[in-house]
Amino acid sequence: MVTGAEPVPLRAAYDAARGGRWTSLRGGGREWLWRGPEPGRHDVRPDDAFIDAGGLEECLPTVRGRPDHGEVWSRPWRTAGTGTVVVQRPTFLLTRRITDSDGVVVADYRLAADPGHRFVWAAHALLDLSPSARLDAPTGTLTRLHPEAAALLPPGTWPTGAPWLTGPWPAPAGLTLDTLGPDDGTALGAVLLDCPRVQVIDGVDRLTLELECDDQPRSTALWRNLGGWPTDRPYRSIGVEPMLGAAFDLADAGPADAAVVPPVGEIAWRLTISAHRIH
Repeated sequence: MVTGAEPVPLRAAYDAARGGRWTSLRGGGREWLWRGPEPGRHDVRPDDAFIDAGGLEECLPTVRGRPDHGEVWSRPWRTAGTGTVVVQRPTFLLTRRITDSDGVVVADYRLAADPGHRFVWAAHALLDLSPSARLDAPTGTLTRLHPEAAALLPPGTWPTGAPWLTGPWPAPAGLTLDTLGPDDGTALGAVLLDCPRVQVIDGVDRLTLELECDDQPRSTALWRNLGGWPTDRPYRSIGVEPMLGAAFDLADAGPADAAVVPPVGEIAWRLTISAHRIH
């Protein structure tokens, strides 16, 4: 922690009826979650096209691919106790419990499925950040750029047919990724491998996200849209997304790139989010 930084208590709110979506992450007079421009989120039905309403969407069993942003964001979740919600699908049952003990938000997840079931999960958190914000992660962390980054690289840099290009953080393939603005008309996605803890720095505020899970690949995904997407009506959105797995699309995930349910038929993980402010 930076010297002189003091904890800022956080509170989270969510909408169980609409995909368990986190609608607020607030503390110290600041709302961290961004709200999107796309209307119609309240009218979504299962298997509809994704609507970028902001907040934090639960993406499972994939982020990109089919269905886009996974199966659970478009379905109602069932309340199963204080802070606890459940969503059932044919191949898995996901339970989530959110608490905010001492101002630190903790989300505990448990997924029940057949042993060997493979999946990718991401807490698709879109954050409301200033153009001076940056993402702090360990220097040298191997980072996978995804294909939309190819247009920003010199011709011939991207390997033909490759699902990603890997390089060290904070500048894989020479693209500086840790700065989160100002808007420059670009949009790209990346996955920081074996990186379960990152910190977002925005002025005097710090937001720390940490993912705990035994014996599974833990990553942090970055969606840095600086007014480059969608092409017809671009806007700014910054996603910092703790992830189980190492690929956006489960279809691209190799043997070590997805989470796998162990023989006991259950897997548990924890997401911890805390905030600090420098005085």
